[in-house]
Formats: sequence, structure tokens, C-alpha cells
Amino acid sequence: MSILEARGLTKTYHVGSEKVVGVSDATLALEAGSFTVLAGPSGSGKTTLLNLLGVLDQPDSGTLLFEGCDVSGFGERARARLRREKLGFVFQAYQLVPVLSAEENVALALWIRGLPEEECASRACMALAAVGLAGLEDRRPDALSGGQRQRVAVARALVGEPVLILADEPTASLDSETSKHLLDLFEELHRARGVAFLFSSHDPRIVERAERRISLQDGRVVADDRAATGARP
Repeated sequence: MSILEARGLTKTYHVGSEKVVGVSDATLALEAGSFTVLAGPSGSGKTTLLNLLGVLDQPDSGTLLFEGCDVSGFGERARARLRREKLGFVFQAYQLVPVLSAEENVALALWIRGLPEEECASRACMALAAVGLAGLEDRRPDALSGGQRQRVAVARALVGEPVLILADEPTASLDSETSKHLLDLFEELHRARGVAFLFSSHDPRIVERAERRISLQDGRVVADDRAATGARP
């Protein structure tokens, strides 16, 4: 069953007087519980396509369906609600609030939804425990390592119980050992919770572990390959 389907998505930008194509006529579908990577060199359109699929940006043309519903014409309020209730995001730069503790950063995603404070705190602590950070709930980002900050970001993405988590170059700022531990965590969460993951990355370690690789070049989907699962570097 497809949870997300893109039909002919196109996005262009203007840099000065020059028109730059970010994504051109992208068509693909993602199944529930899938583990997929958008692969390609820098500038190939990975992040642009990820932002379109995560309704962080709107295409110039094309159609995007989420769980069978056409969300292409959604206004900002409806798109924000979809992101809050159905999607989780892990960004390369973590995007944690410096003055908030790990628990508060994770709970923030639930506060925005208007859930009771006690429930927010409880679910945030459970999400942090799920990513191996039990006991570090009160630490602020500057008191955590890069790998720990990225785990807080993963906990924040998980806490709302999304059906799809989108991760943009999640290992780019991490050393090889920390990256391996993070990828192990992604696979564990994927198997245990059945959450679909969509990565944007040119990291071969992510590409090798993915069940499916969608390759981009110059903003176009040029290959869509399914691999045997369980491959590890």
C-alpha cells in the first residue's frame, strides 16, 4: 500500500536572472514500512525532492498524494497539520532549540499539537529511552555530543508516532563510528515500529542498507532499484 505518491513533481528556482531546475517531472510511490534512500551527488535534487515529499515546500507543477489524498493544493495550515500528525523529520544540522533540554526539545513537537504537559513529558522520555538516551533528559544540546544531538532529533521525529520519517543527510556531520550506531538505530526502529524511512543521502553506508534506492541526476529520477535487505557495510 502506497502512503505517498508523487506524479510529475517539478520545482524551479531563480538565481539572479537564471532559472535553475531543482526537480523535474519526478514520479514515484512509497509503501508503508519501506526503507528508501534518495541517492545522487550534491546538486542532484535530493533535498529539494525530500522537501516536496515532506510538504515543506510546494511544487510548481505535479501532484502529491498522501494516503490517497491529494495534498498538492493544501494551504500552509493544512500542510503544517499533516507534518505534525503524520510525518517526522531528521535534519543534518539537528535543528534543536539551544535553550531547551533534550526532553523539552522532543516534547515541543507534542506541545504544538496541544497535548497535556504531563503526557508530552512522559512520551518525550519514552522516545528518548527508545533511542538510548535515558538519563540524559535534562541536558541541553551544548552538553551533548554530535551523535547524542542527532539521537534527540530522531526521538523528536518519533514522538508523534508518524507513518513516515524523512531524514536529510543524517550522517553528514557525524564520524564513521557514530554514523554506524545511528544507522543501526534507524534499522532497529524501522523493524520494531514499522515506520517508513526516506533518506536523502550520498553516504554509501546508507545506500547499502536501503531496501530501495531512487537515484537522481540533475533533478530527474534516473533509476529506481530494489536491493536485498540487511546489507551492512
